[in-house]
Amino acid sequence: MKKLYRMGTAVLVFVFVLTGAYRYRCHRLQTDIAERILRFHVIANSDTKEDQKLKLEVRDEIGAYLGKELSGVENLKECEQVVNDHLDQIENCARKVIAREGYDYSVKAAVKNTEFPRKTYGSYTFPEGNYRALRVEIGAGAGKNWWCVMYPNLCFAGSVYEVIDEDAEEELRSVLTEEEYEEIMAEGKFKVKFKYLDALLSFFY
Repeated sequence: MKKLYRMGTAVLVFVFVLTGAYRYRCHRLQTDIAERILRFHVIANSDTKEDQKLKLEVRDEIGAYLGKELSGVENLKECEQVVNDHLDQIENCARKVIAREGYDYSVKAAVKNTEFPRKTYGSYTFPEGNYRALRVEIGAGAGKNWWCVMYPNLCFAGSVYEVIDEDAEEELRSVLTEEEYEEIMAEGKFKVKFKYLDALLSFFY
């Protein structure tokens, strides 16, 4: 009985150590990546089919505008400065779409720190945490959101937002360390492995 107890204690300690190490790894990865990227975040007025469709149309209009304005930026600081300098124009892009579709929702654009859940974009999984982002909120901002990475430019390359082309992948690789790049590629696999450890840990409570 004592041997079984010792084995159970050892397993519990092992799970604590591995779970803690995983969570620390995710936090370190997130904070390092957050210092190198700017995200683009569009929040719909609500989750109705119409408001979700409007959200994507606003996204497309802003994307077409910023794709041109950001075409020559060479670093994160320059990208954020261009976006901040064009917030009025970004809001006007959104208002134009909103009015065209027959709505009178307000819209607010700002570059700010935003909490994001764990998100997968193409082949990359970005850990949850706080990131700088261009946040565009439509109306009540109570609907599901859409996001991408604005710098380096994963948003405006090609005609399909959810597909990342080779140039965009190389741009992302250029601003991250090799370790960070490889880890966001593998993040989903690590998550699958460690969810079983979390489940095992919960068994002891």
